Amino acid sequence: MSAHCMLTGARPGFGNTISHSHRRTSRRFDPNIQTKRYWLPSEGRHVRLRLSTKGITTVDAIGVEAAVARIRARGVKV
Repeated sequence: MSAHCMLTGARPGFGNTISHSHRRTSRRFDPNIQTKRYWLPSEGRHVRLRLSTKGITTVDAIGVEAAVARIRARGVKV
């Protein structure tokens, strides 16, 4: 499963781990992705969304209907 948010589009960032001796090795900064199930009243069913924690806060603020509309506008199938 790819580590990206369906709503905000947050994806992993890349950088380096720097050791005490200043040796650099590649690493990945993954977003905090959670799978959350919401009831979608307009369709009479549950939808399972893979959201970052910021995305979950956004759904709480704007509502699940508006969030699903934004996700579909980005071209993601829900």
